Amino acid sequence: MNLDRIAWAYPALEALHVLGIAMLFGSLLVLELRLLGRARALDLRVLARLTQPLALLGFGLCALTGLAMFAGQASELLGNRVFLYKMGLIALAGLNAALFHAGAGLARAESRRARVQGLFSLGIWIAVIICGRWIAYV
Repeated sequence: MNLDRIAWAYPALEALHVLGIAMLFGSLLVLELRLLGRARALDLRVLARLTQPLALLGFGLCALTGLAMFAGQASELLGNRVFLYKMGLIALAGLNAALFHAGAGLARAESRRARVQGLFSLGIWIAVIICGRWIAYV
């Protein structure tokens, strides 16, 4: 197989991965800032109907492109502690989201618990992004 023909594949996957990150994090940032009390004039349920599908689409894009990139260098990545931290943080973000939605979700959006979970979510996803960038340097 001529490797020149597929040399564009990995950079294309990385670009799509970054697009997924932007969709996921941008959507979460808007929703979490609203949970934290910013832009109270915006109806939270309407905002959630706009942002949640984009966040899920972004996550799906990240998962697909991430799996494809992982397949090409699985043994290297499994030996990289930053990659393992990233995977653990993604699992933690999923658990946090599940707990948020199991605990009445948007119905209790004005509660202290919802605000703490929103802040925690932002922190986790920022850490995921940082770990993702550091994987290549560790």
